Amino acid sequence: MTDADIRVDDGWEADRIAFCAEPAADGWARSGVALEGPLARQFGTLAVLLLDADSLHEAMERVVSAALRIVPQADLASITLRSADGGFHTPVRTHEAAEELDRIQYQVGEGPCLEAARRERPGYALANNLPESDGFPEFGARAGRLGFGSLLATTLLPDAKSDLPPGAINLYSHEAGAFDGDAVDSALVLASHASLALSGSAAHTAAALKEVHLKRAVDSRDLIGQAKGILMNRRGISADEAFDILRRTSQDLNVKLVELAHTVTERHRELDL
Repeated sequence: MTDADIRVDDGWEADRIAFCAEPAADGWARSGVALEGPLARQFGTLAVLLLDADSLHEAMERVVSAALRIVPQADLASITLRSADGGFHTPVRTHEAAEELDRIQYQVGEGPCLEAARRERPGYALANNLPESDGFPEFGARAGRLGFGSLLATTLLPDAKSDLPPGAINLYSHEAGAFDGDAVDSALVLASHASLALSGSAAHTAAALKEVHLKRAVDSRDLIGQAKGILMNRRGISADEAFDILRRTSQDLNVKLVELAHTVTERHRELDL
């Protein structure tokens, strides 16, 4: 290992699919994770926890918490996400120091978490000697002054149908040379689990938001319909004429049409309509 290893594993995607398709059969053995071993139980527990999360943010918090158990060489963990404009941010972390280390990479424009988050395929970026890093000299020196020696970042991939860019799971250690091949393998499996779970959580969140927006739209339509009915009854006018009155009044008063409709329906006995 050099001090700044960056890998994209072309075969990992096929392994991930096999692993997920046969979680209780040979896929576990082929992945290098013992079927009855403690690591297999860790991932089994993690899968249940992630599926049980009520929101995308909660799922991410469970990922970073589990990361410290699944890769015990890590002292801190965080998740890096990218926004549509290309910026980076840290939505969850196990300690504020991890967020500060992430922020340094965002500021200086270098570091394993940026390398991993810029990948379009499963992979990782590793700096196992941060204070003397040739690949990330500015970040490495600053991380060293903060007392950290290693950083392993794995690519966090969104759903293939999503417009969201990839992110990264970041694992920090105070020790230099902390992450060996087994740690990398465990981190890659963690990233695979997390990617699937977060994609599902994001889809669930999007569906829930869509349902809320739909309900609000239906409620708004009902309110406007009720207000129109009140005006039609009071003034003996058509539905189109009643709607025009509501629309013009909302513009004149600079209030939303649905808010005006709510006032009309709630206070029509008090208003001179």
